[in-house]
Amino acid sequence: MQKLAAVNYGDGRHKTIIEKCEGCERIVEEADARYCQSYLNPLAKWKLGFCNFATHAKPEIKVAKIRVNPLKAAKRASKSKK
Repeated sequence: MQKLAAVNYGDGRHKTIIEKCEGCERIVEEADARYCQSYLNPLAKWKLGFCNFATHAKPEIKVAKIRVNPLKAAKRASKSKK
């Protein structure tokens, strides 16, 4: 069995979390600083709008309602029956 090495968050590779990360379950606190457990640079994950690792926020799903013209729908239905 392989033994995993401990992660040193204060080594300079990991960046501290940003305000949008507050409330996430992946936050690790070490040496009076808070880091993301999953990603080295949390700011880069939020730069495109949403972090896919976030456990506290869910993406908004926009549903567009399509209006169907009943006359055209009836014509299409009658054509497919022939």
